[in-house]
Amino acid sequence: MRRPFCPSKLTTTANLLCFVLFILFLSGILELPSSSYYYNFSSSLQQAFRWDNNNTNISISHRRDYGFTDLVGAFREWDSQVGCARFKQRHSVLSNASSSSSLQELKRGITEKKKMEHVKVLVKKWKWLPDRLENLYYCGGSGITCLWTKSPLLADTPDALFFENSLPPLQRKIGEPLRVYMDLEAPRKRTGREDIFIGYDAQDDIQTTYAGAFFHNDRNYHIASTKNSAPLVYWSSSHCVSQRNKIAHKLLSMLSHHSFGKCLNNVNGRNKALSFYPHCSSSSSSSSSSSPKWWDHLHCAMSHYKFVLAIENTWTHSYVTEKLFYALDSGSVPIYFGAPNVEDFVPPHSVIDGTKFGTLEDLASYVKALANDSLAYAEYHAWRRCGVLGNYGTTRGLSLDTLPCRLCELVGTKGGRNASTSVI
Repeated sequence: MRRPFCPSKLTTTANLLCFVLFILFLSGILELPSSSYYYNFSSSLQQAFRWDNNNTNISISHRRDYGFTDLVGAFREWDSQVGCARFKQRHSVLSNASSSSSLQELKRGITEKKKMEHVKVLVKKWKWLPDRLENLYYCGGSGITCLWTKSPLLADTPDALFFENSLPPLQRKIGEPLRVYMDLEAPRKRTGREDIFIGYDAQDDIQTTYAGAFFHNDRNYHIASTKNSAPLVYWSSSHCVSQRNKIAHKLLSMLSHHSFGKCLNNVNGRNKALSFYPHCSSSSSSSSSSSPKWWDHLHCAMSHYKFVLAIENTWTHSYVTEKLFYALDSGSVPIYFGAPNVEDFVPPHSVIDGTKFGTLEDLASYVKALANDSLAYAEYHAWRRCGVLGNYGTTRGLSLDTLPCRLCELVGTKGGRNASTSVI
């Protein structure tokens, strides 16, 4: 360690001051300023992502494990050098069950006195709604029981009629079922005919996120314990939206990748993932007589890549779709382009928000550097090891998985068929 430079012609007072500064520096009272823990997107990668507590320093620009593949080893290294206690301290504001204007409260609908003990919902028209929601539920928070069914026999006197992307009846009289309409597409438009509207935004009567398991129950969840050193990025898209294709084409031209979908395909055809990862064919769906579909092995194939590129069709507030949650569930790090408030829906430090970088070249450089540093990469998986942090518990709790009880509770507080004609 060098002594601070003091010019030879300084006065005695100046020399004394210089000596005092030197003593303070040696004692640790005077410290050099440390770089920020968070990535400064306007700075160079040399300033990116550092831990500075207790002399433990992660720098993706100086600490490289070229082409590391052992994810378990990276996790163990992160546990020993960083750990959950320090990660939670860094994210203390987010690690508490913080509220967000982007998300409704989980217990919405049971704050009012319930008027019914049992609620029946008849699903009349649907597009994406999975059959596995069909069930008789006990809703513990309210004590209401809830029958959710597509069978008019089981719900011959329904309290609510459910419509997805199909118009409800124009009018409703007292004594007739409430009209429920759900639209989870980007435009998210009310019809003007519904008594209860379900959408993806917190301002809707009932908010439903894409984070649940019911969207992908049949997927193969074999998660690879090792990552490819190359290619780095998984990409699959068969809806070739112009804006998305332009971003993907430019970014992926700078990163090694596999593109399995129709758009920008570079694996000699669609549905080729099983030829790369034949062990991914062991899902429950592929055991049937029908040929396995691409979605049967989606998560398993994704899990072999360090990164998954997820670009929404439309960049709309709170419109965070399964594209992002598939990547998180598969054990990869999403590179995300979409909702500007995406951080309200995901665990802290789990997603690379591509829109926060000045250029796609900066983003590509960051991804390459991160891919070569096992400790910095493992930091993006800290939420898997440290419990539910930030708003992520609420995001999962507001998913399609819990929709039947949340809807039945709201219908129950309004009185079902006996509700007035202007219940919301």
